[in-house]
Amino acid sequence: MTVGTGGGADMNTQQARSALGRYGETLAARRLAASGMAVLERNWRCGRTGEVDILARDGDVLVLCEVKTRRGGSFEHPMAAVTQQKAERLRTLAERWIQAHGGAPPGGVRIDLVGVVLPARGAPVVEHVRGVA
Repeated sequence: MTVGTGGGADMNTQQARSALGRYGETLAARRLAASGMAVLERNWRCGRTGEVDILARDGDVLVLCEVKTRRGGSFEHPMAAVTQQKAERLRTLAERWIQAHGGAPPGGVRIDLVGVVLPARGAPVVEHVRGVA
């Protein structure tokens, strides 16, 4: 039997969190597509600035979508996770994406939030709020 430093539990927790986030993003992308939006990219990274969970097109509007996933019974609702600092980072990422892709679309840019709650039983609850920042 090998005795470790305890890092394995932290790694398992991180992997579980990552899997939870990916699942939430998949549910969010499905919801956006079902509402008529075209998903352009997922997990777009911009150096040290950060990552956009989902980039989509809603008509002629570019939509940066932040996805927050929580298990049912969590203390914080997913929608509460977008702070002023997070909103500023998303605006900066929007500017960077526009620069990297040849300019703003005719309809401009919108930042949306999709909150996903996974209850212990039953279907996930997916909420989409448009224009949060």
